[in-house]
Amino acid sequence: MASGELGHHNGLPTTVIVTTTLAELEKGAGHAVTAGGTLIPMSDLIRMASHAFHYLCIFDGNGIPLHLGRSKRLASPGQRIVMLAKDRGCTAPGCTASGYQCQVHHATLDWKRGGNTDIEDLTLACGPHNRLIENTPWTTGKRGDGITEWIPPPALDCGQSRTNTYHHPERLLAPDDP
Repeated sequence: MASGELGHHNGLPTTVIVTTTLAELEKGAGHAVTAGGTLIPMSDLIRMASHAFHYLCIFDGNGIPLHLGRSKRLASPGQRIVMLAKDRGCTAPGCTASGYQCQVHHATLDWKRGGNTDIEDLTLACGPHNRLIENTPWTTGKRGDGITEWIPPPALDCGQSRTNTYHHPERLLAPDDP
């Protein structure tokens, strides 16, 4: 993998992106999660990391602000890495598409309508859900805790979930209020 000759996927060189907690890393036990949703035993992660190029992404509950403003429409490789680590997959409720199958989407205001390509406004969306936002009255937005909401048009709003917990089952145990 370190050869750099494995190709690219969605603008990033072929890379294994893994998230874990500091506590599990320090105790060397538990599991890490890849952007594709695969669980990796901590011992395997530590072994793999010994030969890897490391990127450290620390989340403080509000995300890491990486700003491109209006200078670029497409997310930078660094922003894609953060999105893969943060969202892990499509943020549309109930969607099981992994981060590897997603595009970066401007959640609050699309770039063509004046939105910025800043990390706090980006989210992951699979192709069909990205097109849903583009071609229908559905919209997306960010809650105060940085989680993406998918807002249906009024005629389709029947109280369904607006967030996706599939890639973050730990959120099911969290309080409802952000």
